[in-house]
Amino acid sequence: MRFANPYMLYLLLLIPVAIIGHLYFNRRRRKALDSFGEKGLLSHLMPLYSPSRQNVKAWLLIIAFALQILVLARPQFGAKLETMKRSGIELMIALDVSNSMNAMDVSPSRLEVAKMAVSRLVDQLNDDRIGIVVFAGQAYVQLPITTDYPSAKMFLSSVTTGMVPTQGTDIGAAIRMCMSSFTSQEGINRAIVVITDGENHEPQLEEQLSIARAAGVRIYTVGMGTAKGSPIPVTPGNTRDFIKDKEGTVVISKIDEGRLAEIAQAGNGAYIPANNIRNGINALVAELGEIEKTEYEAKVYTQYNDRFQYLQVCVIILLLIDLLLLGRKNTHLAHFDIFTRKESGKDLFNN
Repeated sequence: MRFANPYMLYLLLLIPVAIIGHLYFNRRRRKALDSFGEKGLLSHLMPLYSPSRQNVKAWLLIIAFALQILVLARPQFGAKLETMKRSGIELMIALDVSNSMNAMDVSPSRLEVAKMAVSRLVDQLNDDRIGIVVFAGQAYVQLPITTDYPSAKMFLSSVTTGMVPTQGTDIGAAIRMCMSSFTSQEGINRAIVVITDGENHEPQLEEQLSIARAAGVRIYTVGMGTAKGSPIPVTPGNTRDFIKDKEGTVVISKIDEGRLAEIAQAGNGAYIPANNIRNGINALVAELGEIEKTEYEAKVYTQYNDRFQYLQVCVIILLLIDLLLLGRKNTHLAHFDIFTRKESGKDLFNN
C-alpha cells in the first residue's frame, strides 16, 4: 500500500484541532444552558432541544473530514508484482537510540536530528537496498533490508530512545547486526552508516571492524552532538530533570568526534559531522555514490490501483446521515413514547 499524495496526510493534524474545538464549544454551550436555568425548566422551555443529536452530527462531520483527507491522499494498493533488475548497493543504517541521544545540544534533540538525516538520505537513494538497525547496549533489526523506501521512512518514524532495554552504546554490536542483515547475494558492494554520538562503551568494536573490513564492507560514521555537550533529559524533551551520576552530578554527554573518525578510517569510509544536516547528508550521498553499483534482482510492484473510491463512498454516506439527522428532536417522533404509557397515571415499569 502507498499514498499517491502523501503530503496530504499532514492535513490530519487538523483533526485534533477540530476535536478540541468541538469539545470546547460544547462545554461552553452546556455551561451557558446551566446558567440559564434548571434542566427540568429548560426541558419545558425547549422541548425539541437535543444536545446528543448535535454531538452526533459534529462527530459525523469530523469523521467525514478525516476520511476526505485520506481520499485526497489517494491510497493505492499494488496490483502487479514483477521481478526487475536493478543496479545499486546494500546499505545498512545503524541508529543509536541510547539515552544520550535525547541530549538537546542540537535542536530539537540528537535523535530527532538523526532521524531527519536518515530521512533525507533515503530521499536521495536510487535503486539501493536499505535496512535499519537500532542499538544501545544491544542491537536489533528495525527494518530488514529492502527497496521499499516508504516503508523505511515509516519504520523510522517509530524509532525512540528506550526501545532497546539495555542501555549503553555498543557500536560493535550494531556493526555485527548490520553484517548479519545483508543478503546472501555474492558480488554486491555493501556499506554501513553508523549514526551516533560516539560514546562507545563496549570492547568488541575493533573485532567487528576487522570482520567488516575483511568482507569489503565500508563503514561511514555520522556524528550527533557538539563538543561542548549537553545534559541528558530524564525523559525526551524534558528541560528540567536530567540524568545524574552516583554522586548526584548532572551527566554531560559530549560527542566523541575523534573516535568516530577513527572508526570510519578503520572501516575504509569517512566521518560525516552532521551539525549541518543538508551539507552532511549531501557529503554522505556523494561518498556512497563512489561505491560501484552491482546488478541484482528485486521484486517490486509495477502497477498500483486506486482505492480511494471506497473511502469517498463512506464520506458521502456520513454527510447524508448528517444532512438527514436533525439537530433537534423530531416533532413527529416526539409523540411516540415506547418506554412509558399512561395507565392510571403510572409508569409502565412501575406497575
